[in-house]
This record gives sequence, structure tokens and C-alpha cells, in this order.
Amino acid sequence: MDKNLYVLRLGEISLKKNNRSVFEQTLKHTLKFKLRPYSTVIRTSKGRMFVEIEEGTPAEKIDEVLSKTFGIVSYSQAVSCEKDLKAVCTMAVRIMSRDLRPSAIRTFKVETVRSDKTFEHLSYDISREVGHAVLEAHPDLTVDVRNPDTVIRVEIRDKAYIIPYEKEGQKGLPVRAGGKAMLMLSGGIDSPVAAWYAAKRGIHLHAVYFHAYPYTSDEAKEKVIALARQLNPYLDGVVLHIIPFTDVQLRIKKVGLEEEQTLLMRAAMVEIANALARANECTALVTGEALSQVASQTLQSLSFTDHISDLLILRPLIGFDKEEIITVAKRIGTFDISILPFEDCCTIFSPRHPLIKPDREVVTRHYREAGLGEAIEEAIRQEEIITF
Repeated sequence: MDKNLYVLRLGEISLKKNNRSVFEQTLKHTLKFKLRPYSTVIRTSKGRMFVEIEEGTPAEKIDEVLSKTFGIVSYSQAVSCEKDLKAVCTMAVRIMSRDLRPSAIRTFKVETVRSDKTFEHLSYDISREVGHAVLEAHPDLTVDVRNPDTVIRVEIRDKAYIIPYEKEGQKGLPVRAGGKAMLMLSGGIDSPVAAWYAAKRGIHLHAVYFHAYPYTSDEAKEKVIALARQLNPYLDGVVLHIIPFTDVQLRIKKVGLEEEQTLLMRAAMVEIANALARANECTALVTGEALSQVASQTLQSLSFTDHISDLLILRPLIGFDKEEIITVAKRIGTFDISILPFEDCCTIFSPRHPLIKPDREVVTRHYREAGLGEAIEEAIRQEEIITF
């Protein structure tokens, strides 16, 4: 098998018509950057991207990149040969040898895409001949057209391509194709999953974490750094802004009504995130809020915090329940980090009976009267920045 040739199926990108080249170029740039310092040659053709990677590139490196890059529906190592049916059959037989195929594969079927309509054989004939050749050479295999262990894909294009074992990609759109936003990242389960969904729609993220030392420990801060590091391959690079939030919270605790304190704290976070977003040319905020999950996430509470920002607030998880969020968190590797027992500032300063149906005008007035401007400006001045 040609170890340096990979075929990527692009899916949604292929539907972009006149804007397709923009998305393809974004994905090309991302792959070249992630696969550095190895040399790559990338070209696209009718819903496929062909990636030739320098010999000697570790297979683990390639798999890590392709499996965690948005915009790829599936990918596979592949081989190419001349557009000759006998050559295609010979190559397919070679690929399915015991030395090259995974041991779990016992059944297969063949599917053919004949993009080059001038090729003399029809798709059905190609599939039939390739399947027959593989069965004759490997009698331990059987054909299963309904539920095969693998599908041998034959694509007739500028050459003949044989694609034996596809792996699932992240789908979605390539990061940076959808603009830039500021993620409000806590140490919990939800916000890292929201980051993953935002990136899946092509959004490149900065992230802001609010640290209330000494009420929250340095371990809580390290947990958030670990979450950013775990997300980094999916986000194609992330800048983490760490904001010292203690003085702001103490001011709120001193002047605010107890039942409003969570909302006032959330409003201060949104105001700071909004300022950081503008300073870093972001056009939206992203949060991990899910409707009615906690008191600050009711319709009335969300309306209040929306009112604080002059930027769009995106909530990718708004309709998710907790089990759905946990399932994704486990899949992307953030769950075990998120459940480490280090509480964040939201937990430490939560009132016993938080307001769940605030009057937006009343709470907005109380927030403005709290006089947080100087504390917020000082917190922003003291930000710590970590670039992944």
C-alpha cells in the first residue's frame, strides 16, 4: 500500500457551490500546518481531497491529525494505479492480504464510483470483477452486501484509486471558515463540549477563564489549562485568557442582593468576555449554557445576560440534556478532566436560593448600580495569556 497517499471524503464542503474553494483552501491550510514539518501535496477533486504525505511521516501523527480535523467526513490510506481493470483487481487483492488488512475483517463488499465516464467498464462490472478476484485470492473472506466488516471502494478518476478501510472523521466545516469567537471556558463538563460544537461549525476560538484565587485553588486553574490542551487539536490552536476575578466577585457579594449574585456575577463575566472578544477581533461569544439546567440558564436569566453583551452569544448546547453532553465529553476526552474535584468560582459563590425568573430591567439596574467598572477594568489589565 502507498503509505503516503490518503483520500479524504469532504461531505458538507462539497455542497458549498461558489464558495467551496474557500472552505477547501481553509482545510488545506489547516492540514499543512498540522502535518508540519513533513512535506504534503494536497489537491481536491469532486468531493475528495487527495493528500500525499512525505514518506517517513509517523502513521500515528497522520491519524491524530486527520481524526481530529473538522471538515473531513472520512479518510483512508489508499493506493492508485493505472485505469486498467486487471491492475485494479491486482491491487485490491494485494490490499486484502493477511499482512495488510486488520485481523477483524472477515467480510467485505466492493463499491465503485466511475467519475471518469470514458472508462470502458461500468461501475457494476468493476465491483463484480474486483470482488471475484479478492474471493479467489482470499478464500477466508466472504461477501456481505448488507453489513460488511469493510467496504473496498474503487474510484475511477484521473487514475484508479482503491480505498480499503475508511475511518470516520469529525465532519462539519474546517476551523476558521466560520469566523472567530470568544469561548467562556469553565472547569465543568459543558463548556468544553460547546467549544467542540462551535469548532465543528468552523469557528476559531479564543477562550476566557475566570479564576477567583484563593477561593478557587490553583488546581482548578490547572484543570482548565488541561481542558484547553485537550481541546487544542480540535480547535486548531487556542488562546486562553485567564482573568483574576476575585475582586469583582467580592464587590458583588458586598453590594448585591444574595439571590441576584449569580446573575450579577454572570453579567460581569459576559461584560469582560465581550471586551476581550472585541480586543481580539472576535464577533461572538460562545457559552456552555443549556436551557433550564441551572438557575442562571432560565429564559429570563439568559435574556438578562444577553442584554449585557453587544455581541451575539452562541449557545451550542441550548437544547441538550446532561446525558447527551456527557456522551460527547467522554468521546472527545474532556469528561475525566472536567470531573476532577476542583471547584470553580461559580460554585464557591453560589447563593442558597438564586433568582430564577429575574425582571431584566430591575436586575440590569442593580448591576449598573453595583459600580463594577473599575474592578472589571483592573481584572482585564491583569489577564494572563496562554497560547496553545
